[in-house]
Amino acid sequence: MIGSDAFSLTQEFLSHMLGVRRTTVSVEAHAVQEAGLIRYRRGHIKIVNRDGLEDCACECYSVIREETDRLMGAAKTPSKPGA
Repeated sequence: MIGSDAFSLTQEFLSHMLGVRRTTVSVEAHAVQEAGLIRYRRGHIKIVNRDGLEDCACECYSVIREETDRLMGAAKTPSKPGA
């Protein structure tokens, strides 16, 4: 989690991360932007409608989010002295 709705990611990086061509990222980023869910400009992404974006995501989003929250919650919990 990055704790912000704005962050920097290039289409090139996203294409490598997702295993698709950069042109595919460009087309999809444009479609998501046209739907009013994000603003994307030259490597800068701002989520403008998080609920809508989550609604468009596949069912795996909630599974990944729950697991991330579980793991990050465990990492944020301070250890007890002497434990």
